[in-house]
Amino acid sequence: MDQDPTALVDIHNHLVPGVDDGARSLEDVLASVERMAREGIRKIITTPHLDGSLTLDAGRLERRLGEVDEAFELAVRALGERLPHIDFRRGHEVMLDVPDVDFSEPRLRLAGTSFVLVEWPHLRVPPGTLQVLRRVRSEGYRPVVAHPERYMGIDLEIARRWREAGAYLQVNYGSLDGRYGGDARTFAGQLLRRGWADYLASDFHGRPERKLYRAEAWERIGSLDGEEALARLCVTNPGRILLDQEPLPVPGIPQKRGLWAKVKGILKQESA
Repeated sequence: MDQDPTALVDIHNHLVPGVDDGARSLEDVLASVERMAREGIRKIITTPHLDGSLTLDAGRLERRLGEVDEAFELAVRALGERLPHIDFRRGHEVMLDVPDVDFSEPRLRLAGTSFVLVEWPHLRVPPGTLQVLRRVRSEGYRPVVAHPERYMGIDLEIARRWREAGAYLQVNYGSLDGRYGGDARTFAGQLLRRGWADYLASDFHGRPERKLYRAEAWERIGSLDGEEALARLCVTNPGRILLDQEPLPVPGIPQKRGLWAKVKGILKQESA
């Protein structure tokens, strides 16, 4: 297991073979993790999809978790042989398809901590999201909303209220490079400028044809003098999940200044 405190940590990806729309085989997993390691990601919490409504039926839930257990253990053994320096753990990306999801089963949570990665159905913001997030928080769990920038109907007021309700926000790398369209890219930028994103993650689906987008996101944020924010978003805060600790505040990333703004700034300095 990698003990480097500067290693990048990815808390959202689909690298359990054959259980969702992510990696299809062990070879997909090994190739994907090798790609991630080359980009500096050496601590991974993989998060296969799970419908929250399953938690209301103990038998169906256990069958689903057992299926994931078996495939995950195969991946752990294979990675231990080929990539022993990788810290590879598990949670789930839980769809809040019912308002009263039960998170008491540790396997649902990120690396067994109090953090839960959640998403809303059909990439839309349904009514009652604040009440759901408050309930999750009141039961002792810490909700991390996956890729808020991708939801239809999202706006800054909703994001602000989610944060006030005790939720954290995880932005996808690919959103910053236009992977999900212009609206998602714009909203991701708005969250980052305000310091409202708590984590960046890949949401990588473990297919050879898929891009990771880590380098593209870093180039964009780095060009805006966002190095300190990057360290919080990709190293410190996701690493704190592994310790079951709240994220630290992320400094807002300044908006890129246009050429005329730079010229005016230079002229102002010259005339001072």
